Amino acid sequence: MTEPSRSDLRGQVARLVASGSSNQVGAALGAHAFPVMGPAGVVGIRQIVASVTLWSIARPPVARWTSREFGPVVLLAAVLSTMNLSLYAAISRVGLGLAVTLEFLGPLAVSLLASRSKRDLAIALFAAAGVYILVLPDGSSDIVGFALAVLAAGCWAAYILLNRVVGSRVQGLQAPAVATAISAVIYTPVLVQLAWHGRLWGPALCYAIGTGVLSSVVPYAVDLTVLRTVPPKLFGVLMSMQPGLAALSGMVLLAQVPSAHEWLGMAMIVCANVAAVGVGVPRRWGPRSRRSLRPRTGRAPLGAVSLDA
Repeated sequence: MTEPSRSDLRGQVARLVASGSSNQVGAALGAHAFPVMGPAGVVGIRQIVASVTLWSIARPPVARWTSREFGPVVLLAAVLSTMNLSLYAAISRVGLGLAVTLEFLGPLAVSLLASRSKRDLAIALFAAAGVYILVLPDGSSDIVGFALAVLAAGCWAAYILLNRVVGSRVQGLQAPAVATAISAVIYTPVLVQLAWHGRLWGPALCYAIGTGVLSSVVPYAVDLTVLRTVPPKLFGVLMSMQPGLAALSGMVLLAQVPSAHEWLGMAMIVCANVAAVGVGVPRRWGPRSRRSLRPRTGRAPLGAVSLDA
């Protein structure tokens, strides 16, 4: 395999940053539809867009699947549905930047729980301090909103762990294609009710479709073109920047301006994520430093993060 040039590296970094920005801009667009169709309606439309896109790419041979394949994929769909709904409900209550930052505690926890080192314990304590500074709980705090964001974080952690099982049984994008299709079916009653009441039309519907395109289709497209050659550490560091991108998207598109303590808390959690994935991104991509990262089911159609959520 030919070693990527410096210009290739810059291009791939730019595409990953654009993918993260697209994900958060999509979430901000979805927030504009919340007053009309609520978080559940936006998630339902997003899942339809994602499932149509993924199914056309992966074409999963579900007729040949057995319970060995279907079992974990159905669990994946349930986790995905809960994760997206809890995240969007949190966004509607505490804002985009705070919700996405708290959601990133999920992958951070998975990374840190796999280790017993003092360094990782220090990272965990630093992240916990960041959460406290970010939230600064008092009588006026939206505890429900924060709890929803933490639920999304837990679901993201479960999604990552489930993908380790699914990835050994189902190839490539077939699992997320089926999982998003099942998730879309789960939200069908919500969409039917919205359509019955005349709320599934006009600008709100356009915003929700835009969310599906920007938060699902674009990240998947980037995964298919970039992730095979991007070093895992570099990808992890760039993913850790998403809370900052979410805060900026919230400021520009939703007029959600974080306070000083919220900026500090978000910065601490971002730094904890960067430290957890490792800051030693190699300057050169030699055979020992570069690993192939195949597009698999790892990123949630996020929110996401990811292939977010």
